[in-house]
Amino acid sequence: MNFIGNVIWIVFGGIFIFFEYIIGGLILCLTIVGIPFGLQCFKFAILGLAPFGVRITHTASSTGCLATVMNIIWLIFGGLWIVLTHLVFGLLLCITIVGIPFGRQHFKLMNLAFSPFGKSIS
Repeated sequence: MNFIGNVIWIVFGGIFIFFEYIIGGLILCLTIVGIPFGLQCFKFAILGLAPFGVRITHTASSTGCLATVMNIIWLIFGGLWIVLTHLVFGLLLCITIVGIPFGRQHFKLMNLAFSPFGKSIS
């Protein structure tokens, strides 16, 4: 069932999400300061291409509060717009019964976009 969901997701816009996050990640990696944020965009790209069957888990970090500080910087400088975009698409897709599984995937992406540092995709 995950395979069918991922194929439908890719055909109806997942490929565009993938390329947007890849391009954004490459642009962010042009600067040394932007490399951590670019790596998070690559994490989004993987999940944006095939979100069905993928779990987001919280990883314990030995960096202390660095992940929290990076999440705050991420949210202020662009993460909020990603969160709002996935929220709107998730709500629009949940209007119909057929769109509910795809809306739930947008909510999964929204959760990751809210605080990507300290989370892993498995």
